[in-house]
Amino acid sequence: MAAIDLNTVRGVIEGRLNTELASSPAIPIVFANQSFDPDSNSSFVQCIFAFGEDEYLTLGGTTDSSNRLVGAVTINIFTEQNIGAGSNYVIGKRIRDLYNRQVVSGVVFDPIIGPSLVSNPVPEGFFQTQIRMTFEAYEDL
Repeated sequence: MAAIDLNTVRGVIEGRLNTELASSPAIPIVFANQSFDPDSNSSFVQCIFAFGEDEYLTLGGTTDSSNRLVGAVTINIFTEQNIGAGSNYVIGKRIRDLYNRQVVSGVVFDPIIGPSLVSNPVPEGFFQTQIRMTFEAYEDL
């Protein structure tokens, strides 16, 4: 097997979110390096992830060895202000159910943190909560 393809891991994370939030009710998603001009009367989700440090699982060189790749995902949920937290937490539950301790195409998702309230939302004018999780993927060289 070859080294892990980072875009494959990214595709697993983004693909699950795209599929879930495309269904009723559909909610726009913004990923890293995308411009977006939100409407303050609607909801949207922002997904940001980062790869962390790899770890040797076995000794060896570029063949007959294994590594563990770790990363973190932050999902910001934005809903309209002054209507309560209910609609935000409904979206949060949909997202939690996608990833919470799931194994999808070789990507292992750890327990979810949140949704946690963000007191100073960016952009302003929204009610914002945040979901965070770590993930692992393994490669055999």
